Amino acid sequence: MSVYLRPDNLEEALDALQRRPLTVLAGGTDYYPGRVGRPLDDDLLDLTGIAALRGIADEGDRWRIGALATWTDLVRADLPACFDGLKDAAREVGGVQIQNAGTIAGNLCNASPAADGAPNLAALEAEVELSAADGVRRLPVTEFLTGNRTTALGPGEIVTAVLVPKLPDNAASAFLKLGARRYLVISIVMIGIVLVPDGAAVSDARIAVGACSPVTRRLPALETALNGRPLDGTLGEAVSADAVHAVLSPIDDVRGSAGYRLDATVTMLRRGLSEMGRRMGAGA
Repeated sequence: MSVYLRPDNLEEALDALQRRPLTVLAGGTDYYPGRVGRPLDDDLLDLTGIAALRGIADEGDRWRIGALATWTDLVRADLPACFDGLKDAAREVGGVQIQNAGTIAGNLCNASPAADGAPNLAALEAEVELSAADGVRRLPVTEFLTGNRTTALGPGEIVTAVLVPKLPDNAASAFLKLGARRYLVISIVMIGIVLVPDGAAVSDARIAVGACSPVTRRLPALETALNGRPLDGTLGEAVSADAVHAVLSPIDDVRGSAGYRLDATVTMLRRGLSEMGRRMGAGA
């Protein structure tokens, strides 16, 4: 007979996880669809009763997104413009019912290469907070995601928050997504962009691509090429196809070939960056 536990606090949850292996459950929007037609016989640790894991909070030098914060919570939160791209991603995670139940942390833990939240969180240089009975550790999102459906989560650990360092108020962001249709679709390519301006030029660029490798990948050569460039409609000219292709390792599948994904990534980056450059330059 399977076990179902719904603790009221984190200490109780960590204690239960020490005593036996358990499948940790938050929103359940990935867990339950993945078991259609199969018996639900896993031993479950349901975190939804732990109030301390809810909410999005300003912690001074960073933002704390609790492990139970949903996509809807994120969209409704009063957050700076650097979160606009992540909010756009949130609006494309399934339908409204999924957004109301699914969590940002759970999206990372599920570790799909096409996880909608991963590119912008990587571009925001977010960290994942992992709690265990013997302490807390933090890993960058890009280190937490280790492969297709695999993470660096250790035995006895629970993801308790996603931590986003604060950026200057004038930082801007975008989320670009290519799919077979506008909504309710698994991505073919996703891109998260964060740009920090210094006057009319880029001072800090962060670019991350999802659905084109087993994990979301940053594009360091492109980031370097963007730094110092003027914020105008020519910003996309910094995109080198060779530099982008060198980082990514897409697969051929029913949604698109590897070659199509690579070409689409370059095109989306050029268009998206040029549009951001025009918009930000106009507001400088």
